[in-house]
Parts: sequence; C-alpha cells; structure tokens
Amino acid sequence: MQTAHGPAQEAGQEGPREGSPLATAHAQLASAVEILGYDDGLHTMLRTPRREIHVAVPLRLDTGDIRLFHGFRVQHNVSRGPGKGGLRYHPAVDIEEVRALAMWMTWKCGVVDLPYGGAKGGVAIDPRDYSKSELERVTRRYTSEIMPMIGPDTDIMAPDMGTDEQTMAWVMDTYSVNRGYTIPAVVTGKPLAVGGSLGRGTATSAGLVHVTASALAEAGADLQDVTVAIQGFGKVGSHAAAIFAARGARVLAVSDQYGGIKSDDGLDVPRLTDYVQATGSVVGFDGGDPITNAQLLTLSVDVLVPAAIEGVLDESTADGVRARWVVEGANGPTTAAGDVLLKKNGVTVVPDVLANAGGVVVSYFEWVQANQTYWWTEQEIADKLEQRMVASYREVAALARREDISLRDAALVIGVKRVADAHLIRGLYP
Repeated sequence: MQTAHGPAQEAGQEGPREGSPLATAHAQLASAVEILGYDDGLHTMLRTPRREIHVAVPLRLDTGDIRLFHGFRVQHNVSRGPGKGGLRYHPAVDIEEVRALAMWMTWKCGVVDLPYGGAKGGVAIDPRDYSKSELERVTRRYTSEIMPMIGPDTDIMAPDMGTDEQTMAWVMDTYSVNRGYTIPAVVTGKPLAVGGSLGRGTATSAGLVHVTASALAEAGADLQDVTVAIQGFGKVGSHAAAIFAARGARVLAVSDQYGGIKSDDGLDVPRLTDYVQATGSVVGFDGGDPITNAQLLTLSVDVLVPAAIEGVLDESTADGVRARWVVEGANGPTTAAGDVLLKKNGVTVVPDVLANAGGVVVSYFEWVQANQTYWWTEQEIADKLEQRMVASYREVAALARREDISLRDAALVIGVKRVADAHLIRGLYP
C-alpha cells in the first residue's frame, strides 16, 4: 500500500520545488495511483524518468563571442513505444520542468492510445534575443549532443514553446547528415517540403475545439451558444481562437505575454490575427478594450482556455475563475491547489493530457506517413483527428461518470493504467 508520504524519493533526485510543474505532475500521478491501488514499487517506476541527459550547448554568436547554454532531454517512459515530445526554447527551462512535461506526455499518449512513451527537451535560451543563424547553430549543437538518445524508433522530437517547423528541419538535417541518409521520421512538425504533414500546424488547436464541443454537448450546449476567453495567443491560442470563431463561438478576450484585449460583442479574430502578425502582440488592437492577463482569467465567460504557460491557475488565481469550463490548452496550467478550488466552485476542467493531445495525435500521423513515405490528404487527417479526439473524450467522460471522479483523474487513470499494463506485461529485465 502507498504510505502517507508516498513512495521513497528516487535515488539522485531531490523532491520537486513546491508549486512547481513537477510537484503538480507528481500530485496528479499520486491521485491516479491511489484510485488504481498500485503499490509503492509500481508508483516509483511510473514516477521516475527512464533516462535523462543534461548537455552544455556552446554558441558562437554572430559577433564572434562565445555564450554557453544548458540543454536537457528526458525520456520519462518507453514501455509503450519510442519517446515522443517537444523541444522548448525558453530562458526558464530547467530539468524539473522538462521532467514534468515528459511525464505529462507519457500519460497523454496513453489517453489517446498512441504507441509512444513520453519525452521532452529544452534549452534555457530566449530565442527572441538571437538571430536565425545563431538559433540554427544552437539547434544543431544541441541535436549533436543528444544524438545517442534520439531517433525515429527511440525518441521523436516536435516543436514546442520557442521552436517551430524550421527548428525541426535543422534537427532532422543534423541527425540525417550524421547518419548518412535522410531520416524524416526523426522529428514531427517539420515543413511539408521535407516530409511534414498537412494539418500539423493547427492540430493542437483543432483537437482542443473538438474536445470542447464534446464537453459542451454533454451539457446540452453547442459551440454557437458559448463565449470564450483565451490566455495565450501563440501557436495554440491563436489557431484555437480562429477555429472557435469559425464554428460560431464568440471569442470575447485573448491575451499574450504583453497584455490582453476584450470585447463584449466578440473580437474580430481574423482582423486581430492580421494585427498580431504585423505588430507581434494583441496589445493596441483597436477592436476591443485593454485588459491584463490576470483580469482575463476572471472574466464571466462560458469557456476559459489557458493556452500560455504552466501554473497560471493556482491557489491565488483559481478561486476567481468565473468560467463554467476550463479547457487546458497549455501543459500544466492548473496546479494541484488550483484544481481543488476549481472543483469546489463547480468548474469543469478538461485536462491538458486530453484537451491539447491533438498535436501529438497528428504528430503520430506524420510519423506514420514518413515511415510509409505515403502522405494523406488534409481531409483524411482532419477526419482521423476528430475521430480520435472525440472517442478519447467519450472514454474519459464515461469513466468519470461511472467512478464519480474528475475528468482529470479519469484521464490520468486511463493513461497511467495503459502504461502500467504495458510495463507489467513486458516484465522486469533482467
């Protein structure tokens, strides 16, 4: 049985910082393990990364000066297949964050039943401060340093915060040149010209809207009936806003790291998107009134989509949420303490491991296409994505109703159980 303090801390790792993404990930896993009745040994195995690497990433600046960055790659679990997870460039990247993100990827792949384990990588760099040629050199050096850990059958990278399809092309080229032939399946989220997939750029956002529509349908509502606020207007938030608006929802507010904009009549999302492409921020858009990120979280809307960074809904902010649904576009936007407050206030949380899984679903489709060297149409991909996301939501919602647990607990129970079952069936070597 699990002790009151949980299983012993794994060797070589101190406990996570209180309130950190890793602390949240551990708390979520502990809740699922308790429901499943697993013992301490299995709990420790599920919690501990399979392997991880910390590398130095030296960069020769365009000026000729040398700067050193720290890079990480964590493979949390590979019992169901190769590691799968993004590469993040952000100044706050550290090993704890990468461990948490890799763990969430493990459960996410389990929830939507993909033959992958969870992985994640990152470099502690602010990409806005460096030229394209400098970022290319960082990417190629990072790739060469972690090369023994990655590959189309071992660990497949994808874009994340601060990286994009060009980054993935550099990773693929560096890996391929060192292997002596072109290997498109080593990454996903790459440009179409080098083996990318149609629909990948908007997949996370499209999946999020499919799941939102499914949650609304359970309550007898439709996307055309609801108002939406989105924190974060990057790769996920901007496309989600466009898809919500195209399907009839009123997007009342959006924000980015610089501030937000709100209109009670609904924002003109296509015009706002053009404005952001021209200026780099939603701030100053003349189609609404300025608001702060904190104010956006407390708006009286039907659906709140935190699509920026982790930990924004915590003990100090979650109690102010007035939305009926929180649909998590970012990874880990709600802390364990925030979850308690949202549940107390009757807010339904559609968890990240389900809500934002559309990206990894279409990454899987891209990997399959690259391995077959046969590409599907955009409509085929859209149909397959919708089928996978709707079926996954229904499975999670059915378990939540049957066991009277939250959607998060239900999703984690499904994901964790699939990983644990694979581990137990394979057995322990030697």
